[in-house]
Amino acid sequence: MLDIIKRRRSIRKYMPEQIKDAELAAVLEAAAYAPSGHNSQPWYFTVVQNKELIDSISNNAKQVMITSPLEKAQRLGSSENYHLLHNAPTVIIVSGDTEAKSPLELPHHTFGSYTPLADCAAAIENMLLTAESIGLGSCWIGLVNYFFTLSEEVAKLEIPARYQPLFAVCLGYKDPNLAGAVAAKRKSDCVNYIR
Repeated sequence: MLDIIKRRRSIRKYMPEQIKDAELAAVLEAAAYAPSGHNSQPWYFTVVQNKELIDSISNNAKQVMITSPLEKAQRLGSSENYHLLHNAPTVIIVSGDTEAKSPLELPHHTFGSYTPLADCAAAIENMLLTAESIGLGSCWIGLVNYFFTLSEEVAKLEIPARYQPLFAVCLGYKDPNLAGAVAAKRKSDCVNYIR
């Protein structure tokens, strides 16, 4: 398992070939087995394999990114060569249940008692590691939140009303021309042992 964790990279260049249904099922099953607060399992997965819709999500997000106060978002949104979802043949929108609240109040956190964000993040990590283990490339997309501000466009995803879209996960076969990415140096000062 540690080898898979160390080997995984965010892939931003995919082959156009669609992934197999069995591979998709394996990724989704792994997501469903993620831990969640009080076993609430607050996730909802929307699988998009329609290229026109995937391109539309990217194009609409970029229009919003251009108006962002963040320079990097503006730059990416303005780039003709940038595709938010990296032309992946499969994109999974991960949404969290807004009614799945923990009875534990956490006033020191900005999200209060709302834990589905963390639960969905755990599900996404399961997806990424499973994808790597079966030879798929993957990428966790946070910038898709620019698209999520467009309620009329988001409605096309047919996400149940009680769920809030949070992230996207790109899946596909890695472009064989990609050079082997080397892991960035890991911080060594992030652990404190109290014994």
